[in-house]
Amino acid sequence: MGKIEVGNAPCSWGTLEFEGLEANPVTYTQMLDELVETGYTATELGDWGFMPTDPEALREEIESRNLTMLGAYVGIAFKYPTRMAEGKELALKTARLLAAAFPNHKPYIILADDNAAEPDRTQYAGRATPQISLKPEEWKVFTANVQEVARMVLEETGLPALFHHHCAGYVETEAEIDRFLELTDPSLVNLVFDTGHFVFGSGPNSPYASGRIVPALEKYASRIKYVHFKDCHPGIAARSRQENLPYLTSLRHGVFCELGKGCVDFPGVLEWLRKRDYSGWVLVEQDVLPGMGTPKESAKRNRDYLRSIGL
Repeated sequence: MGKIEVGNAPCSWGTLEFEGLEANPVTYTQMLDELVETGYTATELGDWGFMPTDPEALREEIESRNLTMLGAYVGIAFKYPTRMAEGKELALKTARLLAAAFPNHKPYIILADDNAAEPDRTQYAGRATPQISLKPEEWKVFTANVQEVARMVLEETGLPALFHHHCAGYVETEAEIDRFLELTDPSLVNLVFDTGHFVFGSGPNSPYASGRIVPALEKYASRIKYVHFKDCHPGIAARSRQENLPYLTSLRHGVFCELGKGCVDFPGVLEWLRKRDYSGWVLVEQDVLPGMGTPKESAKRNRDYLRSIGL
């Protein structure tokens, strides 16, 4: 049986890609120290500039704490050809940094849409309808652009690319994940499966709204290479839909709550991973806006919860 270890991410300390670094008072040293103190063994890079952008300095910060760098999230507006030059630049400089800093393993470049940028997708996160999804030609452009970036990253740095389905972006619902995977080559890009984004993003009428997501894991098994553990509070999700709350308001109300306080079937997910002989890390993410809550205390409770179910 493969060994599963547990990391945590900068977003659990309020470093979110659509908020900007200046919004978050938590420094990377505080985040890393608290992450170690609460029992985690790995992390991701966070927004460009949150951690050092010099490879030697970054490696020192991570390895001096006996941590593993798992990857870096890179949001790009793949729908728009005019935005691709800046997107490619960001992906490549991020990949070059990780490849130079950690030559003995291959962190993931985690591609995603430019989430929370499109007004309709932001307004209707958690209840997106086909009417606001990409049109057939837009799907072709979107997925071709994802694969082009993934290919560039792989050829230049050797790092593998994954895609992160995400609320408030164009790959949110089950149908959108299905379409994305149909149009992409698994030799170039595979999936980060995020439990909380999947439950909330599936919508109120989905069989997955209850948090019983093992059938989805089985459905996507051949493409899942990495898993984010995020919970979803059913009451706040329901309020978000009833009151037509936009995505960032739902975040502020705590739709992605501490692990074990929502509806995601983590014991079932863990059992599935072990049956699949999953080896490596799962990453805890409790997306909070800057200044929300008590990140260190939440991180400890999240770790304690995972221990209580055998991880």
